[in-house]
Amino acid sequence: MLKLHYNLEKISVGLVAAIIVAASIGGIVEIAPLFTIDETVEIPADLRPYTPLELAGREIYIREGCYACHSQMVRSLADELDRYGPYSLAAESAYDHPMLWGSKRTGPDLARLGGKYSDDWHVAHLINPRSVVPASIMPSYPWLTRTLDTELLSDSLATLARLGVPYDEGMIGAAEADALAQSRPDSAMMDGFQERYGERPAARVFDGDPSRLTEMDALVAYLQSLGTLTDAPYRTLAEGKR
Repeated sequence: MLKLHYNLEKISVGLVAAIIVAASIGGIVEIAPLFTIDETVEIPADLRPYTPLELAGREIYIREGCYACHSQMVRSLADELDRYGPYSLAAESAYDHPMLWGSKRTGPDLARLGGKYSDDWHVAHLINPRSVVPASIMPSYPWLTRTLDTELLSDSLATLARLGVPYDEGMIGAAEADALAQSRPDSAMMDGFQERYGERPAARVFDGDPSRLTEMDALVAYLQSLGTLTDAPYRTLAEGKR
């Protein structure tokens, strides 16, 4: 075998052909299942899309590079189940464009983060991580207290709707109003927000400052939504234990 490989290395064209064949086999194995993903991944009936405010927070999460240090995929290993909860399902990310499963954990996995900490904890952690986790190496994000730009939210929802996310015309048209309503639950806009998204999304002043809508509101709303969009992983885990 070593002699064959040695002889192949001396024939440049043959070596290139062998590399192409090997890479093609690997590519086919990885890509082929994607052609049947619509048949193999069933979208849970209770899966809800992100609200406009959560979606804005997700964009900030991507902008700030949070995905580079935090994964959003719990593996089906005993220690991960003990620490993070039910393992991740592909169906959970059906409305994620792009998906943020990640492959590196400088910080902990965030797939089940929603509701684990208070809004105040998240705000303090984002402004100065060392104030709540002394050993943290996470950078600070004090600029998140600036006003949130909601101008492109309707366009974002419209684009996702074309990709299959169930945003209707009413949701798209009211995106800016709904982003504000979610952080102002006592406002007159709340009725319209709940009519479009139901009562499941958390609605409150996420950053603690009701005077304006900030990027901090959006990012905390997004973080608090992680792992709460569907109960499918918990049902799957319970069924597996029977």
